[in-house]
Amino acid sequence: MSSISKKRREIRAKRKVSIRKKVSGSAERPRISILRSHKNIYAQVVDDTVGHTLAACDGSKVGEVTAPEGVTGKCAVAYGVGKALAGLAKAKGIERVVFDRSGYLYHGRVAALARGLRDGGLEV
Repeated sequence: MSSISKKRREIRAKRKVSIRKKVSGSAERPRISILRSHKNIYAQVVDDTVGHTLAACDGSKVGEVTAPEGVTGKCAVAYGVGKALAGLAKAKGIERVVFDRSGYLYHGRVAALARGLRDGGLEV
């Protein structure tokens, strides 16, 4: 493995720790945690007070997505994951959440997922 990719992973790990010091989910405002792989994107709603996952969704569970204009490819899948997760969360009575980007830059698929959450009716 090259030293550049190792350094990038280490930098992201530092950012993740820094973010998690500030962001925590509660029963009234749980945390949305994401994982971005090369092929897919995963998101889950977590209540950190009891350490319990309330809802989860990923790109393989999302079918055909009608994304907004200009959103295509993997970003459209991320948008669909956000909308689907918002639907699952609203079914459980969750209206407001805290967005944990897990050290990823707020750009591309991460931003599309957050936009899908907002369009799905959650207050992020």
